[in-house]
Formats: sequence, C-alpha cells, structure tokens
Amino acid sequence: MDDTAPPHRHVAATMERILYEVKKVVVGQDHFLERVLVATLAQGHLLVEGVPGLAKTLTVKTLAQTIHGTFRRIQFTPDLVPADLVGTRIYSQKTGEFATSLGPVFANLLLADEINRAPAKVQSALLEVMQERQVTIAGESHRVPSPFLVMATQNPIETEGTYPLPEAQVDRFMMKVLVDYPTEDEERVIVERVTGPGALVSAVTTTDELAALQKVCRQSYVDPSLIDYAVRLVGATRTLEKSRDKPLQELARYVTFGASPRATIHMIEGARALALLRGRDYVLPEDVTDMAPDVMRHRLVLSYEALSDNFTADMLITRVMQHVPVPPRPLQTHVDINAAAPAA
Repeated sequence: MDDTAPPHRHVAATMERILYEVKKVVVGQDHFLERVLVATLAQGHLLVEGVPGLAKTLTVKTLAQTIHGTFRRIQFTPDLVPADLVGTRIYSQKTGEFATSLGPVFANLLLADEINRAPAKVQSALLEVMQERQVTIAGESHRVPSPFLVMATQNPIETEGTYPLPEAQVDRFMMKVLVDYPTEDEERVIVERVTGPGALVSAVTTTDELAALQKVCRQSYVDPSLIDYAVRLVGATRTLEKSRDKPLQELARYVTFGASPRATIHMIEGARALALLRGRDYVLPEDVTDMAPDVMRHRLVLSYEALSDNFTADMLITRVMQHVPVPPRPLQTHVDINAAAPAA
C-alpha cells in the first residue's frame, strides 16, 4: 500500500480488498455486500430482510475474518431472556461473591438471527447497546468492543411465532436492506463453491485499523445543499398533508408517522461511506439518493389503508423523491477548499 496516497484512497483500497475476500465465499448479492461495507464504515447497524439460505450469516462471519474481529451469532427464540444477550451476575459458592458473566453481545460483529422471534422484553435489551455501545448489568456499565456492528435478519414469508419490533429499536438500525434470490448463473456458482473445496479467506486489516478508517469517513466533505436535501426529503414524509404538491397530499392517508431525524443523520453518514467506497472524499447527490430507500423504508409507519391497498414504503419513498428536487452537484472549488482546510 502506498503511504503517500490520500487517506480516502487508502480507505477505498482497503474496503475493496475486504470485498474481494468476502466474495471468495459469497456469490452475487452486490447491493447487500455494498450496504454491509457502508454500515461498517459509517458505524451503523443493519436490518436485513430475506428468505433463508441467502448467505446473510455467512457474509457477516466472513467479514469478521477479514478484519480480525470477533463474531457472535444469537438465534432469537420466544424463550430467550435479556440475560442471554447481555450477560448476568453469577454467584460463586466457592468465593461467596457475585461475578459478572458477559453475554454474546460483546463482539465486534453480532448477528441477531430472526430477530423478530423474540418478545419485546428481549428486544429492549438491545436498545442500550445499539445506541450507547455499552451494557449495564447490576448498575455497572460495560463497554462493548470497538468497532461494533449489529446485523439482524428477519424472514418475510413466515409470520407465525413472530413479534413486531419496537419502533425505538427499528429506528436504531441505519438501514433495512432487502435481499432477493440469486440469478440462475449465480446459483450455479453457489452450488459449485459449496460442494467444492472451501475457499481460504485472508485477514485484510485489524479492528484498530478499521476504527481509523471510520474516522476518515467522518471527515468526508458534505455540501450544505446535500444536508438540506436530506432534511427536505425526510421532512416531506412527516408533512404530506401540508405539502403544496397535490400528489403528495394524496399520499398522506397512507402514512401514520414519517421518518425520524435519525433518518437524516444516517442518510448523510451512509452517503459519506458510499462516496469513500466509490473513491471520493466528498459526497455527490447520487450518493444521497442511493442511500435514501434503505435508510427510510423501515422508519415509515404506514396506515391500515396502505396495507389494504398494497402500498409499500418503497412506493412512498419513490413518490416523495420524485417531488423533492435534487440539488446540483457541489462546485469543485468548494470541494477543493474544504480538502485544503486543516482537520478540526
């Protein structure tokens, strides 16, 4: 690696090497893998919806190998209790004292498999660790390792024995990504790889180096017009009935609650990471528009009328984006001036 290369070039090259190693094992799913890397760089959590057998678990496990990170998988079931996730206090008869036993959330990459199969009491145990990166056990706080990423999966085709996720928890996920079936060609390659000799995945970086890459990500330039655009886009989902555009007013009956301010924050943070993956240290409008559906779809609370009319969150987002004008590309002079300015 060239030490004289700009930091954003180093980030892009490192993430490209990580993607190369992951794709030794995972076939296709380019959009999903890109979003996993975006979440990793932007320090966000990922909610993945897809049928079983689409390499969701394999992706996170392989990613952990490439960064020398710890990986834990929790199978969510109705009989799970919060202590099974975060840990508990255990009494030792030998010493006569209580000792803290930390749970599986203390890992760099945590896979919450079929997260909607556990009741609300268990879901609430994840609220603190997803937001604060710490767990409180018997009044004592314990920090989880850094970096820390939760990737949760849920099955869209089976609803028996499932629980709706609390809105407060759903809002803590940076993105909700929909994973679809592979193509015939991709499935043929999948069969050949699974039935053939296993691929050797190499470690590309360390967790400390990844933390440094995350700091570089937060220094990427975002033009104020793009922040204004994200604010208008998210705000439009909350004020449809007051919109001056009649088509948007007609959509108000489909929405009970719009997206929260976290959607705006995550849209900009995700756009920064996406720009870095594309080899830039500044954000363009297309980075923001590409992130918008994945960032907003799980934050919209649709009405019963929307469900009866088969009107989805993605359909609403598409309509809103059609009526909120995209700002022009930031002037290169602004980008150059910002790049030359000393880091804060």
